[in-house]
Amino acid sequence: MAIVKPFKAIRPTKDKVAYVASKSYEEYDKNELNSILEYNPFSFLHIINPGFKFHKNISGKERFKLVQNRYLEFLEDAVFEKDETPCFYLYQLSKNSFKSLGLFCATSVTDYNNDIIKKHEDTLEEREVLFSEYLNTVGFNAEPVLMTYKDDDEISNILEIEITKVAVYDFTTTDKVRHKLWKISNIDTIEKLQKLFGDVNALYIADGHHRSASSALLAERSKEKNTKHGGQEAYNFFMSYLIPESEIKIFEFNRMVKDLNGLSKEAFLIALDTLYRIEKRNDGIYKPEKKHHFSMYLDGEFYSLYLRKKVYEFTDPLSALDTQILYKTILEPILGIQDLRNDKRIAYGYGKYNHIKMKDHIDEGHFKVGFSLVPICIEEIKAIADAGLVMPPKSTYIEPKLRSGLAIYEI
Repeated sequence: MAIVKPFKAIRPTKDKVAYVASKSYEEYDKNELNSILEYNPFSFLHIINPGFKFHKNISGKERFKLVQNRYLEFLEDAVFEKDETPCFYLYQLSKNSFKSLGLFCATSVTDYNNDIIKKHEDTLEEREVLFSEYLNTVGFNAEPVLMTYKDDDEISNILEIEITKVAVYDFTTTDKVRHKLWKISNIDTIEKLQKLFGDVNALYIADGHHRSASSALLAERSKEKNTKHGGQEAYNFFMSYLIPESEIKIFEFNRMVKDLNGLSKEAFLIALDTLYRIEKRNDGIYKPEKKHHFSMYLDGEFYSLYLRKKVYEFTDPLSALDTQILYKTILEPILGIQDLRNDKRIAYGYGKYNHIKMKDHIDEGHFKVGFSLVPICIEEIKAIADAGLVMPPKSTYIEPKLRSGLAIYEI
């Protein structure tokens, strides 16, 4: 049922790819960003941060036009080249024991509108409109939507054969991640993959809800303007990276709150006792190991919170989600946090030393209390998407995180 199409990618030349590929703009701190822009003229960051050339922060439609200009300059200077025939692109990231292999392709706006491409997050209309205008102005998409699908032996066998061939790209970035990319240009192989994905019942968005929603909005507006609309125009598709469920990694975000909503420590613990069995932990940093178990750090001490299931009702997949349970039992009713996305009293953390960082932030007085939970699993994401429900903000931190600029889809 899922439609996937090959496309003619705009790609860095082989000798420059290691310099072009960049992390997401938000992942760089200010000093690192300025250093790259100052000393690496080939970085894709020059395209998405065009104001650097003028030593000026530029935003809105003026920035969109300058992004297009920088992109055209990269083409004119032969930093980029365009493939002559439509291809699929296999992209593998590996570091230590982690390895992921996925497929760059064009996915269908029709599938998105018909719920073959499943969503689990809300999008903001303002951001949808803004990014749709961005795409319309710049004329390309360089950041794919990350989607996952149920593991399929036949698809995997084809991809495993392809990666035995010589890679188009093979380089390692300074974060010690190895990047390899292969072109799939053989027509028979392309058609086999299209047929196999045609048998896939659903694709699940893991990361990129606003990008996909914006692409759907762009397609709708472009169709209205095009009197000869046929359904196969580039704007009817958007670039995605498809990866089997087994190769996606999901991490948790912790929650840190600046105050106890006017409650004393004792009154707060008594309020928690209604829905949780509370135990003080005297064995150092405590991390939960099971669903519906939470770690809480308060006033220099770790506590375990075990949900009292007899007084909490599971009515649907969302109600059983730990981030939703934490919101409905503690954050909203006790701590008074209604808007998880915009309330300045709550912050989120993730990463390898997540629990230690949370403890440090609270010990330093930046926050009063913190909560940790176990990561959500892919089955929970799928159940919520299948039910047409929406997860709370910051429910998942998902890897792999893809480099920008390796393959570009022209609209």
